Amino acid sequence: MRKRAKELNYETLGRISGIISSVKDLANASEHIVHSLAQALGLKGCALFLLNRRSDKLEVAASAGLSQTYLNKGPVSAARSIAASLREGPVAIFNVEDDPRLQYPEEAVAEGIRSIVSVPLLLRGKPLGTLRLYSAEPWEVTIQEMTFLQAIAEIIALVLDNLRVSNAYKTSIELLKVMRPVIVPRRRRTLHE
Repeated sequence: MRKRAKELNYETLGRISGIISSVKDLANASEHIVHSLAQALGLKGCALFLLNRRSDKLEVAASAGLSQTYLNKGPVSAARSIAASLREGPVAIFNVEDDPRLQYPEEAVAEGIRSIVSVPLLLRGKPLGTLRLYSAEPWEVTIQEMTFLQAIAEIIALVLDNLRVSNAYKTSIELLKVMRPVIVPRRRRTLHE
């Protein structure tokens, strides 16, 4: 993202908006978004985590460029893993080797990650999850880059909510179809009756 930042932002935003407007399910949207972001921004990887409110854990909804070993490193606690990004806003970690906010710093180093940016997915002030971007090179995130990433995160949050509402609507329609009483047509009288 350091090269041609302005052009790349518009191009990436257009691509992601196009993907978002055409998808019909969460898994498909999530996969397309993380792959597009990782590729367009020249990143090592990208992951979309959703908050499980019961367990207070962040669960991987989609990822790109990250190994299964790294993804399966252990439960990601919303209270411990770059927790400030859910409470206070985006967090940029320049060097994963010496930042106490990481829950699994050794695993990040082994994965070849040098910098991480964590941007919350918020909807009406409530956290839905986080968008995490992983760089193999040190990444000093600019204000413009962070603003762009926050815009992407806001779009993702809106899409997640839209998909949730759409799925609830479809479920309600199906339920109403099942519950609808069967209407038996009245038998017409014939002339001979």
